Amino acid sequence: MIKQTELKQLKTGDDLNHFFILNKLEVKLTKTNKEYLNLELRDKSASVPAKVWDNVENIKNKIKEGDLVKVAGVMEEFNSQPQIKIVKIHPVKEEDNVTHADFLPVSKRDFNEMKKEFENRVSKISNSFLNQIVKNIFTESNFAKYSKAPAGKAWHHSYVHGLLEHTLEIIKICDLMCDIHHELNRDLLISGAMLHDFGKTEELQFDSTFDYTDKGKLLGHIVIAALEIEKAALKIPNFPDDLKNQLIHLVLSHQGKLEYASPVEPKTLEAIVLYHADELSAKTNAYKSAIQNDEQTGGSWTRYLPLAGTSLFIPPDDSQNDKPKETLFD
Repeated sequence: MIKQTELKQLKTGDDLNHFFILNKLEVKLTKTNKEYLNLELRDKSASVPAKVWDNVENIKNKIKEGDLVKVAGVMEEFNSQPQIKIVKIHPVKEEDNVTHADFLPVSKRDFNEMKKEFENRVSKISNSFLNQIVKNIFTESNFAKYSKAPAGKAWHHSYVHGLLEHTLEIIKICDLMCDIHHELNRDLLISGAMLHDFGKTEELQFDSTFDYTDKGKLLGHIVIAALEIEKAALKIPNFPDDLKNQLIHLVLSHQGKLEYASPVEPKTLEAIVLYHADELSAKTNAYKSAIQNDEQTGGSWTRYLPLAGTSLFIPPDDSQNDKPKETLFD
């Protein structure tokens, strides 16, 4: 594992000679029609825009999105946000001994603890059909991929093991609602919570950077999961059609509204609970991350968040005076 100052710890004016994942690469033109490179670089702590103003022709064909790169430059600020001015950039060499795993963010929760929690919750599904279909879908190889995946590219739980962490949060919320409202079918709701984002294992690629696959762009994770449930149910003798349809409905409706890319809107009690549990987990994580990212800038509000449609208030912290005011990230 390489040792270098994390992006979130770099301050305006700091020189850097760092390794990063190249998240994005765009060739753009200045107002005088001169080419420049608009990049995004990331490590475990943050991602930040970067610019290459000189020697563009020589550089642009030597690097590509997803590459590990070595960057020399300086941390600047543009529109009150951090930005790296790149002096030199090139792909890493074998002798650099770095891997993508060195730079991808990871859940703060212990993975083995989360795995055990998930397995224990599966064992508590008493309906034999639902228990079987969950186990059949979460094979050892499928769970290995599922448990590594982020829950999203950037908005919420966007780190390794993020999808598993997100799912466990939803399960807890759904279990609580079942304790309050006994009319809910607990086994059905929990099974739906476990499977609702299963399609993200195919929608997203997350080995080198977080991005959408061709299959993900063409089908989307909701359709992918629904097809998987349909296929798995056919292999279980006498799986009830009504139960299968309700389970698939939970997946199809979990984003709540047609304008949120949900093929159907929630039409069962379990579906409306799953939708709001998903929203609560996702937005809490996304908003918390946004506040943590901006809380050391010294202001009382985060930057404007397009997906939230607002900036967020940063509560005063008694220990704020102990934090470096000039740090651009946290």
